Amino acid sequence: MRLTAQPCRYVRGLLAAAQGDTRTALTVADRLVSWGGPRRLDTLGVYAAHIRALCALGSADFESAYRHLAAVVTPGELPPYQPHALWFFLDFAETAARTGRHAEAAAHVAAVGEAQIPALSPRLTMLTAAARAVATPDAGAHDLFESAIATPGARRWPFEWARIRLLYGERLRRAKAGAAARGHLDAALSTFQSLGAAPWAARAANELRASGIAVPGTASGADRPALLTPQELQMAQLAATGLTNKQIAARLYLSPRTVAAHLRSAFPKLGVSSRAGLRDALTGLPRDGRC
Repeated sequence: MRLTAQPCRYVRGLLAAAQGDTRTALTVADRLVSWGGPRRLDTLGVYAAHIRALCALGSADFESAYRHLAAVVTPGELPPYQPHALWFFLDFAETAARTGRHAEAAAHVAAVGEAQIPALSPRLTMLTAAARAVATPDAGAHDLFESAIATPGARRWPFEWARIRLLYGERLRRAKAGAAARGHLDAALSTFQSLGAAPWAARAANELRASGIAVPGTASGADRPALLTPQELQMAQLAATGLTNKQIAARLYLSPRTVAAHLRSAFPKLGVSSRAGLRDALTGLPRDGRC
């Protein structure tokens, strides 16, 4: 296949990753590497890393997403004459911040600002404000999120706009501002659903359930799962995919003790005595699309 076809393959891989078609996304990434490697086309390796990272981000596997991006990103540096450095700086800021690498997130966002990237387009203005918000650990992030969402024409980029609403909603929920978080999470959910971005819709739905809101159409219709609270159902679904209490806690900004308490409450309602029986007790579980 000719070199000019590779960008199209890259876009197809990104679309598959966003929609939760993990098999197609990873196949595209592998082909980019296998075609570009012998030809010393390092840019195709960057394309592949971006696809794999987006796939991992959709399932909230932040550590895997970070590893994929860290292989092609140097924190705090935007290499000249490499436009792809602008394509995933928000992704890198999110993965670095969510895995405790706050200094790396801050350094990379600072480099984006120093290069005057926000002045290039409204879209990059929006993404830069969001990246700064993600890298800001305190309440000052709220103004940055609001600025990103209010960027003129922001809805011209619905997937990225919804991602920012999701990030803001997650931050607000963590700050115990549940009522404010729900509006952002609901907006993110409806947008992801309209785009067919299933894993991202699942992330938004999980956050809404964690805030105490039942999300129509996401829970099983079976009698026993319906007896669970939204939080118990969410914990049970995540535990059924094989995640540990610590991993679930990291994803949902909870303590492992809180996760364990929800699972202890869910087990008797589902008629199981251990995690081993969760998958059979629950139906309609989302597939774990981690990369």
